[in-house]
Amino acid sequence: MRNPLPSYEFKHTLTQREQRMISEWQLRRELADIARRVYDRGLVAGTDGNVSARAGPDRFLVSPSGSCLGMIDPGDFVLIDGSGRPILGRGKPSSERWMHLAAYAERPDIGAAIHAHPPTTIAFTVAGLTIDPCALPEVILAFGQVPVTAYATPATVEGATVVRELIRRYDALVLDRHGSITVGKTAADAFFKLEKLEHGSHVLFMAHQLGQTRALPPEEIAKLAALREQMGIGRASDVPPTCMPGTPLPRITPTGERY
Repeated sequence: MRNPLPSYEFKHTLTQREQRMISEWQLRRELADIARRVYDRGLVAGTDGNVSARAGPDRFLVSPSGSCLGMIDPGDFVLIDGSGRPILGRGKPSSERWMHLAAYAERPDIGAAIHAHPPTTIAFTVAGLTIDPCALPEVILAFGQVPVTAYATPATVEGATVVRELIRRYDALVLDRHGSITVGKTAADAFFKLEKLEHGSHVLFMAHQLGQTRALPPEEIAKLAALREQMGIGRASDVPPTCMPGTPLPRITPTGERY
């Protein structure tokens, strides 16, 4: 009977560089998955929109310029530094990277950002209508409110200028006539906020078709505001003061007028 083959045990401790490479590849896969979901949900069209993630100190992954989020692969993302300079990647980084970098600079707590073109949300701004901040409990609980930025020319540094101050406080912003930016601890977190924003806009759009939107009672909004803090979602003060007790209930007509 032959002697059994000797058993060899190979041990290899990953270097910091190897660990970073593995971690970055996992992040690329997660980002590609979320990018495709954004496209599949109709939240962008064609080569619109861009996604990004924090990959380390002064390192960020961003979708390449001119890419379709529905067809993006993990290896397509461009690695850039905090000044927007490409470090690694085949393509050019998105022209909207300045807006993403402004968000990361203002918010060290966020790990990912999504700029999308949710159609119903954009339609409200094009029509000059107000997205009622006092009507939907899920939106109040998740966001407090969703401010609308000033208009900025797409694909320019103006995007960074209009989001910088507001993104310090809010996780979702509507970009006038352009789209939205949502941020989160992960790409999935930013995506869920994007979905919730567009869903809320669509519900309010349908309410407008039926005649008007009705605000929640101020006392209920105060409860939701307190619940935001209790659940660790955000500050109670993020809820607009006009929605709180002591303020007359606002109603909005199909033309966007409050009465």
